[in-house]
Amino acid sequence: MGSRLKGKVAVITGGGRGIGRGIALLMAQEGAAVVVNDLGSEVDGRGGSGSAADAVVSEIKASGGSAAANCDSVADFAAAENIIQTAVKHFGKVDILVNNAGILRDRMVFNLSEEDWDAVIAVHLKGAFNCTRHATRQMREQKSAGRIISMSSTSGLYGNLGQANYGAAKDGIAGLTRVASRDVGKYGITVNAIAPAAATRMTATVSQAARDARKRRGVASMGAEARQLLPRPQSEPDDIAPFATYLATDAAANINGQIFVVMGGIISLLNYPAPARTITAADHWTPEEIAGLFPSTLGMDLGNPAPPRSE
Repeated sequence: MGSRLKGKVAVITGGGRGIGRGIALLMAQEGAAVVVNDLGSEVDGRGGSGSAADAVVSEIKASGGSAAANCDSVADFAAAENIIQTAVKHFGKVDILVNNAGILRDRMVFNLSEEDWDAVIAVHLKGAFNCTRHATRQMREQKSAGRIISMSSTSGLYGNLGQANYGAAKDGIAGLTRVASRDVGKYGITVNAIAPAAATRMTATVSQAARDARKRRGVASMGAEARQLLPRPQSEPDDIAPFATYLATDAAANINGQIFVVMGGIISLLNYPAPARTITAADHWTPEEIAGLFPSTLGMDLGNPAPPRSE
């Protein structure tokens, strides 16, 4: 076991499987006491079981670490408080929160139901807020430094066909990260986000037909382009854990409000959104002036991520 997180207490939501499981195991190996939160639901968020969280807790304890299980839903405000209080009850405090819990309900936007929209937003975006709110309050009361690490996605940062609910939630997490980092940075609490790419139970639900459709439609994806640079053909769930663990250490105390893409052997720091081109009018623009100037300025080489199909 390492010692980079010795004496720290970490809460990992969605820690029973995939990326969350890898983070929970590595943080435990680095000396953290870990609360493994997992509702144990299906990929679409339905159902529930404590077996996933319990299995990871057993694995950590078998290796000599300290861990406790929690099966509350991050989407419920009061239940999210109990997730954080589970750490306080068992280990006396909370130092690290990883917002990793998530579900998928992919549909084209014109087929997306209100229920599917609400469910995905509730788990990803509201869940990240719920846990962050309760964790940062606890960290302030402890008068101690803290680390919040949330999972965003290139599906939100760059867009992905059929994932309006998921993409909106994940881009929302990026915005939450940037704002919350300003709210709590003065208390020694950092808030960062990772946009991970890895083969998980969630990605396995995307059918080959859907993948082929995205390719046929020419949907632009930074993630797809970056994957071509991978030193290995497949990015695995455990590939995300080392960087998430680094962000949780004292060595990362000055990294705050940042978004990173992590896949396989690649770690990329994303730039803050900034103007790529600008046009300025002396007074007020007219539609005619814009139409005349736009193609050779702002619209120059502007690509359509999903061009119309040719009949």
